[in-house]
Amino acid sequence: MYRLLLSTASSREESRSIASALVERRLAACVNTVGPIESCYRWKGAVETAQEFLLLIKTTAEQIPELQKAMVELHSYELPELIELPIEGGLQAYLAWISESVGDSAGLDPQRLQRT
Repeated sequence: MYRLLLSTASSREESRSIASALVERRLAACVNTVGPIESCYRWKGAVETAQEFLLLIKTTAEQIPELQKAMVELHSYELPELIELPIEGGLQAYLAWISESVGDSAGLDPQRLQRT
């Protein structure tokens, strides 16, 4: 149900813009930016190296389709990285906060929220 998505951006400004838009649209509860990092990858037949910023996006499975659309819209890359990892567990109050932050009522447990 909960997901961690990994992406990269070409600059700190772009990473901030993407993070802000995802949180404002309630597609992500939180986006951490790490970097700069150095990436080495193959693109159009050539090995490239670039400085990038890593985005760690916390959300729910329910939000993935709209989040994917938003990433294509917001990102400067022709092919933005977006890798989805399941969150197998965690502090229950934090996981409930993710659900609440993205408006995913399926993940909300009213009893758990009353204890927080």
